[in-house]
Amino acid sequence: MLHQLLTKIINTGIGGTRRWLASIGLFVAVLLILLATQLQVNYNNLLYGSSNRDSIANFLVINKVVDGNKMDNSLTSKEINQLRQQPFVQAVGELTNSRFKVSAQSPSNQVPFYTDLFFESVPNQFIDVQNKGWTWKQGDVTIPMIVPNQFLDLYNFGFAPSQNLAQLSQDMVMALPVVINVQHPGGLQTFTGRVVGFSDRISSVLVPENFLDWANKQFGTRQQANTSRVVIRTADAGDPALAVYLKNNGLKTDAEKTRFSKYRLIVDVVVKASASTGVVLLLFALLVFSLFVQLTIAATSADIQLLVSLGTSPTQLQRFLMQKFMPANLIICAVCLVTVWLVQFAAQQFLINQQLLISPMLSLYTVAAALAIILVLWLVTRATVRKYIFSVAG
Repeated sequence: MLHQLLTKIINTGIGGTRRWLASIGLFVAVLLILLATQLQVNYNNLLYGSSNRDSIANFLVINKVVDGNKMDNSLTSKEINQLRQQPFVQAVGELTNSRFKVSAQSPSNQVPFYTDLFFESVPNQFIDVQNKGWTWKQGDVTIPMIVPNQFLDLYNFGFAPSQNLAQLSQDMVMALPVVINVQHPGGLQTFTGRVVGFSDRISSVLVPENFLDWANKQFGTRQQANTSRVVIRTADAGDPALAVYLKNNGLKTDAEKTRFSKYRLIVDVVVKASASTGVVLLLFALLVFSLFVQLTIAATSADIQLLVSLGTSPTQLQRFLMQKFMPANLIICAVCLVTVWLVQFAAQQFLINQQLLISPMLSLYTVAAALAIILVLWLVTRATVRKYIFSVAG
């Protein structure tokens, strides 16, 4: 009977408009905070998740922006060391150039070709091709080479059709030996080149480091020059700090690999704005909810005083009011979680068509944020109820 009496008294004091305003404000605030949390988790997963990680995109070939007024656009040791010390750079590999003239030609007339080219080398940890044939020792006449996939595409879809020549697959190219001619002051040195792999990371013909070091000493016609290009490994090719550093220091890389830096700035702004707005709205919602509780207690203060004078304890009234207000808060948080899950599921279905993978389930961080909000709501409600119940009862 006491419970029924208290329910009738409290319902009389609760205004329908005040209840809906408090509930709507709380719903919007909680929803924005949970959406911001889930969006940040999704974004981090797209950037760093193993299912989305692109080993090519995390390696960038960097060089100076070519200035026609300068004869030398190479990178100095100081500039390379500064780049190596940047927080977004995990490792730096210097590309070494050949200092002698090289040409390549077919060993037969069946697939005729001749071209001048140049060799480069880089430490093995920066190469995206794994092949047991990638070895060379002094005395070997066969040079393993890694060529860019772009070279084969240019031949197959540009040169071959124009010259009425057969197109070549990767296996065919790797099976064909190539005559490598090295010109040097002492004459002409001939080697056999063999392609052992195709790279999407570095757009030049790569040879083993130990061969190029030896060949530059044996055949080099120029003194050692500064490094013209480097390869960096970075955890995030779309890091805005990386793009800003390159621009401020006159450096450039493949724009396709860093284009997400602009999108990331936008996403970061959206996430921060959403989270900030959610926090502000949550503070206002807590304020409105506290006022709602205060007004409810104030509207029924005479009845509460009567119940206290009849022997009802303030603690008993406090427990009843907590049971009256908190279930609505729990329902609001639960509805927000379900709404965020529906948005997450829809986003997962959309992104999977774009070859991007995120989980269709809510993140533990999002659930933890909801639990933290519930705890805050419980503490605020308890403090408000306790303060004004004891004030009215006193």
